[in-house]
Amino acid sequence: MKIQNQVAIYKSKTGEFVINIDTKHDTVWLSQKQMASLFGKTIPTINEHIKNVYKEKELNTSRTIRKFRIVEDEGRRQITRTIDHFNLDVIISVGYRVKSLQGTQFRIWATKTLKHYLVKGYVLNQKRLKEQQKSLKVLSDSVALIKLKIQSPMLAGQESELLEIVKTYIDSLRLLKLYDDQRLTVGKLKSKSKFQLDYQTTIQNINELKTRLLKQSLASENFGMENSHRLEGLIGAISQTFDGRELYPSIEEKTAHLLYFVIKDHPFIDGNKRIGSTLFIYFLSKNNFLFKDSGEAKINDRALVALA
Repeated sequence: MKIQNQVAIYKSKTGEFVINIDTKHDTVWLSQKQMASLFGKTIPTINEHIKNVYKEKELNTSRTIRKFRIVEDEGRRQITRTIDHFNLDVIISVGYRVKSLQGTQFRIWATKTLKHYLVKGYVLNQKRLKEQQKSLKVLSDSVALIKLKIQSPMLAGQESELLEIVKTYIDSLRLLKLYDDQRLTVGKLKSKSKFQLDYQTTIQNINELKTRLLKQSLASENFGMENSHRLEGLIGAISQTFDGRELYPSIEEKTAHLLYFVIKDHPFIDGNKRIGSTLFIYFLSKNNFLFKDSGEAKINDRALVALA
C-alpha cells in the first residue's frame, strides 16, 4: 500500500487547521485561507503574493496547484467546494515575501511531518511488497499445476478455454520477469520510426482525452496531472541516442517502451494506464503501424488491456 495523501493538524499562535500531507510528491498543501491564517495576513494579500510568484515565473502553476474538496459551514448548511491548494514551494515563497516568522516555523514542522509519513510509508511499502511477492509465487505455482493438467480429457469445452486463458497470463508474467531482468529477446523489428513524440503535442493530446473523459464522468480532476518532470524525461528517453545511434531505433521498441515507461514510472498522478494505452495507439497510428494489410488492428482492445 502506497501512502499518498494523509492529513495532520498544524497548531500555531493564530490557531490550528487541517493540513493535506502528500507523501507521493514530498510536499504539503494549503489553501489561500489557510496561508492567510498561518501568516497573519488577509486573503487578498496572500492572493496578490501568489499572483506575483507565478507572474515572475518563480514557480510553475501546473506543478504547484492542486484542487481539494473541503466542507464549509454556511449558516445551518454544510457546503462542499473544490478549492485551490498550493504546495510547500509556494507556501515558502509567500512566507519570504510577507517576511513571516510563522513561515519558517511552518517549514520546519512540514519537513518533520513529511519525514514521519515517508518513513511510515516506506515500512508499509516493504511489508506490502513481501506480501505481493508471496502471492505472485502462489499464483505462479498454481497456474503451473493447471498447465500440467490442461490436456486431461476430463477438461473439455469452456473449462479448457478458460484454463488456456490462465495459461496465457502465466506466460505474460514470465515475459514481464524476463523484461525486468533484461533477458527478453525479440525477433526482427521494423525499420526506424518516422514520427517522433514531442512534449507539447503529447500534453495537448492528454488534455483532450481528459476533457472527453470528464464529460462522461470517467476521470477525476487529477487525471493527466503531471508528477514532477517525468513525462518530458520519458519522451526524451525513448528517443535518446548514444554515439550517434538511437537506443530504441524501431517502431516496436519505441512503442513498447513508451507504454512500459508510462505505466511503470507513473508520470501522472492519475490515469497512467489509460494515458499509456492512448499514447501507445497514437504512436503506432502516426507511424502507420496500427493496422495489418487486411485492415485488422495488430493489437486489439483486449490485448491492450492485458498489456496495461
